[in-house]
Amino acid sequence: MAGATLRSAIRGRSPGLDFERGLWDSGHRFVAGIDEVGRGSWAGPLTLAAVIVPRDHRLYKVRDSKTLTEAEREIMHDRIVDWADRISVGHASPAECDTLGMSGAQKLAARRALDGLSVPVDHVLVDGNWNFVQGLDATTIIKGDTISLSIAAASIIAKVTRDRLMRKFHLRHPGYFFASNKGYPCPRHKAALAAMGPSAIHRRSWSFMDDLRWTGTPRTVVPDTIGGENDTQLGLF
Repeated sequence: MAGATLRSAIRGRSPGLDFERGLWDSGHRFVAGIDEVGRGSWAGPLTLAAVIVPRDHRLYKVRDSKTLTEAEREIMHDRIVDWADRISVGHASPAECDTLGMSGAQKLAARRALDGLSVPVDHVLVDGNWNFVQGLDATTIIKGDTISLSIAAASIIAKVTRDRLMRKFHLRHPGYFFASNKGYPCPRHKAALAAMGPSAIHRRSWSFMDDLRWTGTPRTVVPDTIGGENDTQLGLF
């Protein structure tokens, strides 16, 4: 992709810096865009990336990660790493997703990612319509990964980082085909669960567990609220 033209399907959909410039012009120094991946997965972590982009050096061909192929995302990930001022990734492990619920897991992963930037973030740009950032000023942007360059860059970092993790988990648990499905539902994943039950990285509070009673592994039902926070990564990452 480097040096090549974009596919016609995504050409002309470049995210911009309108939100970032407005915040910079109003005195905000460190503006971070964040995005997450893995919310709908049956297995693996919830992963969130935070990116602070340069004010004076634009990186082209950054797009919402969903519009890029896997090979394009891998190329753009490495280009973003070389270009961005700051990048950090935070995870909530499968056990934390079960214990805290998904909203609590989002807040925990966001805190970890933003803390990892190691600068006093002034404002956060959040993809979507729900602000799960705590303790910082934030702006939610519907379809922010198509509008904000910071969020689009974060979407690529989060997606590639989690995909790489799921390929590593595939080596530990090859029967679930994590290298291809990345923990999301698909026929082969469902068949593997029916045959073997959940692995160590499956989210055991999810409804798919209701169909696996014969394996002897019950579903763990927890409310989707924060009941407490565990700042460890449970040895998974």
